[in-house]
Amino acid sequence: PESVSLELTLDELATYDGKNGNKAYVAVNGVIYDVRDNREWRNGEHDNGKVLAGQDLTEVLGQSPHGDSVLKDLPVVGKIK
Repeated sequence: PESVSLELTLDELATYDGKNGNKAYVAVNGVIYDVRDNREWRNGEHDNGKVLAGQDLTEVLGQSPHGDSVLKDLPVVGKIK
């Protein structure tokens, strides 16, 4: 498993939007997840562009029918500082 060494501010997280070759990361409850290889995410977008990478999705996930069960298979790459 990768070590959790990345620490980003929310402004820095915004650069990981999955566009133009950027990695696609999202944060939930202060933890940063890599969504690049998840089949539900394409080019930094999920749910036909309603949810975007590079953002803190804690509130969005709280309103999601999936809940946080969708996080269990995502690689953790860091935390929000």
